[in-house]
Amino acid sequence: MFTIYGVYRSRASRNIWLAEEIGAPWKHVPVIQHYRLGDWAADGAPLNTRSPEFLAINPSGQVPVLDDDGLVLRESLAINLYLAKRHGDTLGPADATEDALMTMWSMWAATGVEPHAIEVLYNLVAKPPAERDAALAERSIAALEGPFKVLEGALEGRGNLVGGRFTVADINVAEIVRYAVPAKSLFEARPAIAAWLKQCQARPAFQRMWAARDAEPG
Repeated sequence: MFTIYGVYRSRASRNIWLAEEIGAPWKHVPVIQHYRLGDWAADGAPLNTRSPEFLAINPSGQVPVLDDDGLVLRESLAINLYLAKRHGDTLGPADATEDALMTMWSMWAATGVEPHAIEVLYNLVAKPPAERDAALAERSIAALEGPFKVLEGALEGRGNLVGGRFTVADINVAEIVRYAVPAKSLFEARPAIAAWLKQCQARPAFQRMWAARDAEPG
């Protein structure tokens, strides 16, 4: 049984989605980000990223963290790539070529999409209106035009990123592309991306993860 540390409202959502897809026994230990607490060190404060017992697991003080029979991993995308290979059957690679492609798409999304997509999310919906930067949101949307063109081309006529089937590559990229959803124009211009993301998020495993996320305190 493997253990995922982190709350749903964090990048642990990626790992929890994959765990739901796998269906193998796993355990969830909620660890909230310390900055979301008024006083993370107060008596009775929930387990958080500055709690000594969590820092003993991850000295970096970040979630998510995976513990799989003593193997402790950080970084959500790396965790998913490992879990898919170890426990994921067809979610993982069938050979070295697929392994390389799944890693490529995950790293591409992390470096080319996420820095801009997260600013779209923050500055269109997530931050209080008074703290939003409309100009930064527009620049971030513009910066995503190129990566979205690449992704659209990869998905057209295929439906999935690797191997003609749903894999960890789809989960890793979809969970990053999700941040950009408030920029409706990006998706209206890229129908293959819009259809792919809708298909990914219609999966029962995603729906279970998302329902639990919605039920989690904000």
